[in-house]
This record gives sequence, structure tokens and C-alpha cells, in this order.
Amino acid sequence: MERVRVYVGTYTGKGSRGIYAFEFNLRTSEVTPVRLVAETPNPSFLSIHPSARFLYSVNEIWGGEKEGTVSAFAIQPDGSLRFLNKQPSKGVGPCHLTVDKTGKFVLVANYGSGSIAVIPILPDGQLGEPTCSIQHEGKSVNPQRQEGPHAHSINLDPANKFAIVADLGIDKLLVYRFDAVKGILEPNEPPFVETAAGAGPRHIAFHPNGKFVYAINELNSTVTAYRYDDAKGALSELQTVSTLPEGFNGSNTTAEVQVHPSGRFLFGSNRGHDSIAIFAVDEKTGKLSPCGHQPTQGKTPRNFGIDPTGVYLFAANQDSGNIVVFRIDSQTGKLESTGRIVEVPTPVCVKFLLLNSSW
Repeated sequence: MERVRVYVGTYTGKGSRGIYAFEFNLRTSEVTPVRLVAETPNPSFLSIHPSARFLYSVNEIWGGEKEGTVSAFAIQPDGSLRFLNKQPSKGVGPCHLTVDKTGKFVLVANYGSGSIAVIPILPDGQLGEPTCSIQHEGKSVNPQRQEGPHAHSINLDPANKFAIVADLGIDKLLVYRFDAVKGILEPNEPPFVETAAGAGPRHIAFHPNGKFVYAINELNSTVTAYRYDDAKGALSELQTVSTLPEGFNGSNTTAEVQVHPSGRFLFGSNRGHDSIAIFAVDEKTGKLSPCGHQPTQGKTPRNFGIDPTGVYLFAANQDSGNIVVFRIDSQTGKLESTGRIVEVPTPVCVKFLLLNSSW
């Protein structure tokens, strides 16, 4: 498996028309030309079906109380996307989604309204009518960003039993029991864990061993490590560390967090400092040790992705319109530029599909 196809979600306008794609040779680091593979409004987050036959996108639609949507696409042999249908996201400003392990449901988080929903996937890849929606309540201490709930991500645990929702607006990681037959979410007991006031949890990442969860906090530029009890769906805080170098006084918000497939390293993106923060992971305790920062060679790294082989990190710089490819040192976690810079308008999400044949 020498090739990977990279699908890129964007904000449309500012030169973008939808979802883009290119192919990357994992052996030579050669890149094919970027091409538009689907026209769709604000596909700011993507998720690929476990079968690799379908791709799902939020349509992060704003404006008053206008409801967002989730779009379904069939992945064609040449990598282009054939639109199948769309369904309402049951909220405003959907910003994150995930396909469950069975491939039968899409779970979506609506930032604007602070709500979540479950949408069934039909055998032909199309989306059915939502089976469940839940509205969050509350607010927190930041009057500009936390005047109400803002569900920023929804992820399933490795066993497909519990969903964890990071709600930036109410400073909580909410845990739901997931019924993968009926497509229903129900509050867990305990139903949530609170972050520090004003932290603003955004995205989470599971450690490959399933024992730890890491939440990146957008508003105070930290990562919090939690121990995860997979039998109960319970989170217990272990540690909180800054994503910024000591002495940095500029404005910054964080965005993406991912654990390396080896389980040895964690990466988080800084917008303002415009860097990837690198941490070593103690696989016995789950705790993090800072290992430095890598400038992303662009502006506002909203998202990044680690290819399935764990060799490369693709940093998507939203405001400079480029994706910069770094090689990951397997011993230290440090990032080294490959010199490959892919121009894509307003990239805000990267997802990978391994391809079997070589160039």
C-alpha cells in the first residue's frame, strides 16, 4: 500500500467550491494535482465509511436559525464523489461528524445550537431521517464564546458503546450510551466531566490502547489527559498541560488533537502560534511530556491528519490555503518538513483513504 488519497474539507467562498482531493505516494512523497471532487457548501468536516465506499460531510450552514445538513457521497473508482442525498443535522452550524464502527449511523455535533444528532445510513449509503437528537443547555465564563452550549465534536469509543461530546460552550465532556441497533443516545451515569472554567473543550482523541482520552481545550490552549473506564464510560482527569511554549504572550486558540498510531506521541495544533505542539505519551500512566513545537509553514492550522501508516503528518493551514507535509520521527515524534506543500483553498479537514496499487 504505497498510495493514500487525501480528501480535504473546506469553507466555501474565498476560492473554494467544496471537497478537494489529491493522492500522495508514501514511498516517494510525490503528490498528484489537487482536484475538486464534489461541490457542496461548507464541508468543514468529513468522515469516511468503514467500507471505504462512502464519504459523509457536514454542511456548516449559518445565518439566523437556519438548520445545517449532512451530505452523503459515493466514492467513485477515480476518487470523485457522487452526491447521494442529505439530511438535516437537527441544529445550526454542524461542525463535526463521525461514522460508527458498524457503518450504520452518522453522529453529528452542531456548534451553533449546541446540539447533537444520530442519522441512519441506508444500505446504499444514503442517509435516512435522524433517529435521535439532543439539545445541550447551559453556559460558562467567557461571554463572547460561552454564552450558550456549543457542541464541537462527537466521537465514539473503540467499543462503539459510548459517545463523548466536547461542548466548548459549557466546559464539559458529555458521555452518552450509544445503541448501535436503534441509533439512540442516552445520557451516561455519570453524564459528564467538567473541564476548567473557560477551557473550551473542542476535540478529543483516544489512545490506541483505549485506556486514555485526550481533550484539546480551544480557549485556554491546553490538553487534558483522562483515564477512561471503558466498562462504565467514565472519565477521570489525570493532567492538564499547555500547548504553548513558555513565554509566549500572543493570542492563540487550539484546534485539532491526535495520538500517533504507535501510541507514543500526541500532537495538537495552535492557531496564532501557528504550530503543532508535540508530546511524548507515557503508555502506562497516560501522562504527557512536552517535546517541542513545529511551525506549520502557514497560517491558522485548523486541522491536521496523520496518514494511516503513521509516517506523515499533513498540517492544513486554513488562512494561508496550504497543506504542509511533515515526516514524523518514529523515535522522537519530532516533525521534519518534506518540502511538499499542497495548495488548497481554506482547508479545514483532511481524511485519508489507503489505496492498493502503486504508481
